[in-house]
Amino acid sequence: MADRGGDAAASVTTSTVRGEDWYARDLSGETFERVAFVDVDMTEVQSTGAVFDGCTFRNVKLNASVHVDTAFSNCTFNGVTFFDTRLERCKLIGSRFDRCSFEIMRVDGGNWSFVELPAADLRSATLRGARLREADLTGVKLEGSTVRDCDLAGATLHRADLTGCDLRGSDLTGIDLSTVELRRAVVTLPQAVVIVEAMGLDVRVD
Repeated sequence: MADRGGDAAASVTTSTVRGEDWYARDLSGETFERVAFVDVDMTEVQSTGAVFDGCTFRNVKLNASVHVDTAFSNCTFNGVTFFDTRLERCKLIGSRFDRCSFEIMRVDGGNWSFVELPAADLRSATLRGARLREADLTGVKLEGSTVRDCDLAGATLHRADLTGCDLRGSDLTGIDLSTVELRRAVVTLPQAVVIVEAMGLDVRVD
């Protein structure tokens, strides 16, 4: 088993890529199963249709990388930088993030159900059309960010800060909004009804 470490429980891996320079490499169509990537520079890496299954990324740079229709299923990310990373229609089901940075990261579509992003700082990130069902977003920082047309049904947002967050079009069904900071959040009228009803108010038309 590869060396694990880190604060979050890592995926069980069987091989390790350590300290390599993969700058601007094209990983399109490649498959990696249970690989530990440690201190690897993946800046400006591109991938279309690649598969990372049960992999661990520790202290990896994914800055300015672009991933389209790529799967990062049940992966663990420890201390990874996603500066200006683009993830389009990617699958991250069951993946876990710890001590990662997400400055100006952009997510367009894709399935992020059951991901674990506790206390993640997503204030400069943009998420559009992503499926985040039952994701762990406990304590996540989303002040002033954009979370448009996302499926947040059943997500855990306990102590999350959504101050000024643009939530228009996102599904907030089943979220305990009593523990969420929503000041100045931007929502549509139907979403406002959902929020008010979640607070226990009886909404009537007259």
